[in-house]
Amino acid sequence: MEQRAAIPVTLPRDNPTQSYWQLEPDEIADLRSTDALPDKADTVIIGSGITGAAVAFNLLSNGARDIVMLEARQASSGATGRNGGHTKAASYRSFLDHEGAHGTAAAVKIARLELANIRAVHAFAREHGIACDSKPGDTVDIVYDAAQWAHDQRAVAAMRAAMPGDDAAVYTLHGPDEVRDRFFCGRGGDEAVAGAVSYEAGSLSAYKFAVGALKLCLAKGLNLQTNTPALGLRKLEGGGWRVETDRGSILARRVVLATNGYTARLWKKFQGVIVPLRGHVIAARQGRNMPSEGLPATYSFIYEKGYDYMIQRPKGSKFEGDIVIGGALAKAVDEGLEEYGTTDDTAFDGVITQFLYESLPQYFGDNWGADDPDGRIRKAWTGIMGFSPDGFPLVGEMPGEKDLWVSSSFQGHGMVLCWMCARALVAMMEGGAGADEKLDSWFPEVFKITEERLRLTFKGRLS
Repeated sequence: MEQRAAIPVTLPRDNPTQSYWQLEPDEIADLRSTDALPDKADTVIIGSGITGAAVAFNLLSNGARDIVMLEARQASSGATGRNGGHTKAASYRSFLDHEGAHGTAAAVKIARLELANIRAVHAFAREHGIACDSKPGDTVDIVYDAAQWAHDQRAVAAMRAAMPGDDAAVYTLHGPDEVRDRFFCGRGGDEAVAGAVSYEAGSLSAYKFAVGALKLCLAKGLNLQTNTPALGLRKLEGGGWRVETDRGSILARRVVLATNGYTARLWKKFQGVIVPLRGHVIAARQGRNMPSEGLPATYSFIYEKGYDYMIQRPKGSKFEGDIVIGGALAKAVDEGLEEYGTTDDTAFDGVITQFLYESLPQYFGDNWGADDPDGRIRKAWTGIMGFSPDGFPLVGEMPGEKDLWVSSSFQGHGMVLCWMCARALVAMMEGGAGADEKLDSWFPEVFKITEERLRLTFKGRLS
């Protein structure tokens, strides 16, 4: 794993696999707000995914101006435009680990932030009329491993005890019979259902959401420069930064790295600290026996050493009823070792893709039925995530580097972390009286960048 983490991080690749969410690229996909790159800016944000869009929106809403956003490829074409469409926290799965390592108060704060993030994203889409197929609702984790099921029941009990009456601790447990009758799931390959956990979550097109947020930013004066990779950063004497691109350079008072798995390409101290990991997703036409009214929830399928995650496209959306499923890392050779350290989203791991292809009839059994006459698979694609040694995002000002700000490394969990982390980053950037105290009331201390965290050794995925 140390060898994989040491592979030099590259820029985003040309000609990536086409994401299902970008079959019809938005009108701003290749936008350059100005023909020439500005010579100067107050703030340069590198990355146009949900983090970059959220940082820009918060800064602009608070009165900031002269913001330039650089994107190496098309707008929101990185992890945001390539994920599985799930807004799902599964906080109980990590609660006991967080509590053991950092204390109950920290574990509670993380769980509350994750639920708040989910609600905030859907509320923002609703408030601003962003057509992104936003669907708040329930989710269910179907558990096939007895040891995991025992752990999950302990975790739910611990959360209920630590935060009684809190929405972030509301979970419902289901036995195998109820799983079959209510959620249409039988066996997962050769594994029988041990139990299930249901709770609040949702789904949306993260691509459409982020593009919608970017359009709001453009209306407030954001200068978006797509297909303009940032090639390097240089600190200037007397303060500020020079951002080098293949179209020239920009002098900026401050820089924000919203670059997730690609961050180490621009700032070498993140090599081995934010490690890229390639994920796989497919979109499938649903089987002929699936319920016509749609599935009652979004899903995860949890088995020994791994899991898959799944949503169904809501009624009224394009490709209504399609099943989007991703994961299966543990099914690859050496439990997916070769997926770490790579930024190659132009290609697939055949073992992972084949497992995802075969998984749906196995999970739903007779409830799947015959495949659609046009074939099961509509699209398959890959994307690059970012992972840290301790399993937490890295948010804040780079230690010892004034006005170099970062919000990255979301552990494949970006849809329940990015929005609130961006809000926290802007609060740090703007400061003000009592800002630290206000931020500490809701933002986990363990998410902030420190020198100690930058010295940790990556040993694999923790989340």
